[in-house]
Amino acid sequence: MGQVLDIVGPVFALIALGLFVHWRGMIDKAGIKGLNTFAFALATPALLFSSGTAGHGGGGLVGLAFFGAVFVVYGGVLLAGRWLGWSLARSGPMALDTTFGNTVMMGIPLILAAYGQPGLSILLVIIALHSLLLLTAATVVAELAQNARARPLALLRASLVGVVRNPIVMSVLAALVWSQLELPVPYWLRRSLDLLGSATAPVSLFCLGASLLGFNLVAGWRQMSVTVVVKLLVFPALVFSVCRLMGLSDLEVAVATTIAALPTGANAFLMSSRYGVGMAESGAAVLVGSVLSMVTLSVVLGVFRL
Repeated sequence: MGQVLDIVGPVFALIALGLFVHWRGMIDKAGIKGLNTFAFALATPALLFSSGTAGHGGGGLVGLAFFGAVFVVYGGVLLAGRWLGWSLARSGPMALDTTFGNTVMMGIPLILAAYGQPGLSILLVIIALHSLLLLTAATVVAELAQNARARPLALLRASLVGVVRNPIVMSVLAALVWSQLELPVPYWLRRSLDLLGSATAPVSLFCLGASLLGFNLVAGWRQMSVTVVVKLLVFPALVFSVCRLMGLSDLEVAVATTIAALPTGANAFLMSSRYGVGMAESGAAVLVGSVLSMVTLSVVLGVFRL
């Protein structure tokens, strides 16, 4: 557990700092909103574009296995929400919270420490598609929820506009196109992107902590509890099963399952903030999931000691 605590500890420190600073009135709501916008529109896209054009390879079928399980869970949550009579605006953020893991701030150092460079190569294949697929799906669902009564063409237009206006999704798409064209990234530009992208994790977690001050975490504890159980237990078990059924190597199974067992990432909270729905539940899922993941990730790493 010590290895996991070393990685998770800074996550809680930054969340606690944001909560303390906002509680003391050192930054007001307008300032927090500005930092949220900076993280969502500038820092995170810079990080994803730089990572996506770095030329990482490897992974093979592990991406197919991982994202196959992702959309089984994502679709399952949406269907369950409909069965329970929930609006799409409520079930959409929950679907993202149960599948969008903290793959950058926690995933990279954890995978590198546990499985070395070969494991990191597999992780980077998943990271390349992680935000593109999940945040695109989340954007479309959010637009559908907000424009449910619009005509089909107007609804399609709103969804496409929502995707195009999502800087995170577009940065990943731009990186994929850039890589396919085999265009070089000038050193000065990559260095600038790396400097800007390095602010993603601390600013996102700081904003999450600051936003917790206004949340009624008790009101959404049932939904949050289900989200955390699905994210930390159900989703990893499904990824493990799919990987085994596809006959992937022991390393690929271990890395994919460990990634699936990561707690909900702060970008899921940023998406909720962008559309103004599910913020309390998403923030609570990030916070509580990160705490409990110290235990679940320790178990996973113990099982997959290669």
